[in-house]
Amino acid sequence: MSERDFAASGSYLDATAMAETFASGSGDPVQALEHALAMAEQVDHVFISLCIDRARREARASAARWKAGQPLSRFDGVPLAWKDLFDVAGSVTSAAAAVRRNVSASLLDATSVGLLTRAGMVSVGKTNLSEFAYSGLGLNPHFGTPHNPHGTDQPRIPGGSSSGSAVAVASGIVPIAMGTDTAGSIRIPAAFNGLIGFRGSCKRYSRDGVFPLAHTLDSLGPLTRSVRDVLTIDDILRGRSQATSLVPRSLAGQRFWADEAVIFDERVEPAVRDNLMRCLSRLKHAGALIDLRPSPVFQATLKLIEQQGWLGSAEAFALHQPLLDSEAADQLDPRVRRRLEAARSFPASRLINLYSAREALQQQLIDELDGAILITPSVAHVAPPLAPLETDDELFVRTNLATLRLTMPGSLLNLPGVSLPCGRDAQGMPTGLLLSAPPGEDSRLLRAALAVEAALQPF
Repeated sequence: MSERDFAASGSYLDATAMAETFASGSGDPVQALEHALAMAEQVDHVFISLCIDRARREARASAARWKAGQPLSRFDGVPLAWKDLFDVAGSVTSAAAAVRRNVSASLLDATSVGLLTRAGMVSVGKTNLSEFAYSGLGLNPHFGTPHNPHGTDQPRIPGGSSSGSAVAVASGIVPIAMGTDTAGSIRIPAAFNGLIGFRGSCKRYSRDGVFPLAHTLDSLGPLTRSVRDVLTIDDILRGRSQATSLVPRSLAGQRFWADEAVIFDERVEPAVRDNLMRCLSRLKHAGALIDLRPSPVFQATLKLIEQQGWLGSAEAFALHQPLLDSEAADQLDPRVRRRLEAARSFPASRLINLYSAREALQQQLIDELDGAILITPSVAHVAPPLAPLETDDELFVRTNLATLRLTMPGSLLNLPGVSLPCGRDAQGMPTGLLLSAPPGEDSRLLRAALAVEAALQPF
């Protein structure tokens, strides 16, 4: 699909609406899959591999269940895509790295893949990402870089690392794609592509069968077109026997803490700031209680990362050191290799201090919020042009750090987060608003996000 075609196509059905067409008989899982496969062939660099035979078997079985009135779940027959870190039986898990092109195909599905498959969902294929999920921009020299479909003026980055998953949803190929988030890799591409992106608390979903990056920071979650879709995916992955209500609650009395120091930081683009402030006004009009002032804990976490470094870099180096010490390191994306190597001299004392500071800040944030939901921009800027980042290493480094800056604190503190679309800039590029809650309060956060989404429509 060209950028012009995307711009003219308007909105797409979310998974809930698609499943409703299956229930009514006006839609069919087989037709939905064939449309997804046809679209996947038209958009460059989004998928690393397709699961065509498996997907067709799954879609035919789903169609028969719907015809018999016996769907396995709300989302029986809905097509979805998997970031190529998730094991899908019969497919290679490449992690978008050239060194893994020829590894053996997975024998088993990752736990999350198995759960959604048993709910009747149809796995279309494996999506592209930054190599080893180690960049917030989404560029990949081995498998190509998917273009942000909103970039009608010039090619724009998709955001990373879950680049292909975001573009698969934003381009209308599938209504849901699963991603991972270690420093912002779901929330950033969601913001850049005008999507919903949910980063669960680290232990919310099983990570069995998912290629890792940083063991204390990795988390999973979906990129979708609606919060109600996130709630249904959450129900399935959590094994709930009773479905969560998809009716938004009133925002009356709901407390939000909007970090004024972040919002009015000069590094935040005017469109991002203006759109977020308009959203705060909408929420206030809907009855929400908005506390607009700096968050001392969020500010302290930003300062800690800036001064002490990123915890995830030390964990990523430990994971990949055998590769870095081998001749195969020459096959890595040079930019990823440099970032990994930069942590080789990370002092053990600093690592221990970061673990300790993390625990203290987590408790301080719980006390500080006292039941409120934290609001910040998802990213301080819209998706930048792709071409300059492909040719300028220094610009790449600066832009990557700037892109990750506002999502890294949430990752360090293990905050569940939901990025919501909150408007566009003058070029039509989406901006994102990030809702975050203390660790483990995922369900409360998702209920709040559902209400916020309703209040912000048509964003």
